[in-house]
Amino acid sequence: MTQPRSARVLMVCTGNICRSTMAHAILQQEAARAGVDVVVDSAGVSDEEQGNPIDHRAARVLRDAGYAVPDHRARQIRAAELGEWDLILAMTSRHLGILQRLADRAGVEHEGAPASAEDLGAGPRICLYRDLDPAGSGDVPDPWYGGHQDFLDTLEVIERVTPTIIALAR
Repeated sequence: MTQPRSARVLMVCTGNICRSTMAHAILQQEAARAGVDVVVDSAGVSDEEQGNPIDHRAARVLRDAGYAVPDHRARQIRAAELGEWDLILAMTSRHLGILQRLADRAGVEHEGAPASAEDLGAGPRICLYRDLDPAGSGDVPDPWYGGHQDFLDTLEVIERVTPTIIALAR
């Protein structure tokens, strides 16, 4: 008997040091607590932060909320990897457009937001992160230009969406 394949989830933002890294860390830790086998990673659409660690403000918010801060180095998404993921979650509509164009140019067939766990595994689903938000859709605001409260607001969105992602990954 073969083991079912782990769901593979990729979080994507601009530089891969704030939003996507926070979402990556929280999903990984919450899935482990729930006993759900999921492979999680994150990347940015830009190479501007390549090799940099998680933003210190994002790290503080994670730590204060009881999460382990990952030993993370920012990286840029590669077209060649898009077909390896079941669910690719873009933090903004701009990121979504970039990912869709990248997939199209690479010849990677993709669909939009999954409606159920059965939708995963037949090729990548590329959608907005907040398409899975029970409180509504839209962009995850970029806390980079704001203060501590902006990072807390981002954390709130991520914590609200994470259970939906875990349910899809089961």
